[in-house]
Amino acid sequence: MPENSFFPITNWSEDDKPREKLMLKGKSVLSDAELIAILIGSGSRNESAVDLSKRILGSVNNNLNALGKLSISQLTNFKGIGEAKAISIIAALELGRRRRAEDAVELTKITSSKTIFEIMQPIIGELPHEEFWIVYLNNSNKVISKSQLSKGGITGTLVDVRLVFKTALEMGATGLILCHNHPSGTLIPSDADKQITRKLKLAGDSLEIKVLDHLIVTETSYYSFVDEGIF
Repeated sequence: MPENSFFPITNWSEDDKPREKLMLKGKSVLSDAELIAILIGSGSRNESAVDLSKRILGSVNNNLNALGKLSISQLTNFKGIGEAKAISIIAALELGRRRRAEDAVELTKITSSKTIFEIMQPIIGELPHEEFWIVYLNNSNKVISKSQLSKGGITGTLVDVRLVFKTALEMGATGLILCHNHPSGTLIPSDADKQITRKLKLAGDSLEIKVLDHLIVTETSYYSFVDEGIF
């Protein structure tokens, strides 16, 4: 058959049709059985992947949570499901479970410098070396990500301004908060701390991404540039 000839879906094998359906119509229109059929790839000579998937789902009353609790040995009891296919099903359902768990976590809204301290102190407050972190916020001032920008010796860190805002743009962040720790315990900002704050704030202004504060974090306390009126 010529390479560019049309091969209609009616000529596709039963095992390939769910893939074509997903490509043409999107993932949301597929049934649970069709999605599982894509995972397992093929059925047997007497049963398509979709029919096999329906049979597996039927054994757990079409309940995906119950399906996710089946072991490899239980899944391989179904004719047409070998160990590799069983592992694919288990892995996919575990990813779905983890995704639901992440979605259920309420994003923390930043209402004060203390909120930032409570988030960052467990991460950097007791380190023996200095680290510089960025907390990225959405337009509701809720934390969408925390990212370590640099890690250095006790004398300080290097900060890549371009990387800060590249990440912000990729995440759709509209604001960010700078955080770094002082292993010495001092809460006095250095000239370098002030300089990098000004540099990042100026870059953020041009991109309409606000640098909202800069916190110096120690084991027991913190210093907020905004609270101290030097921002």
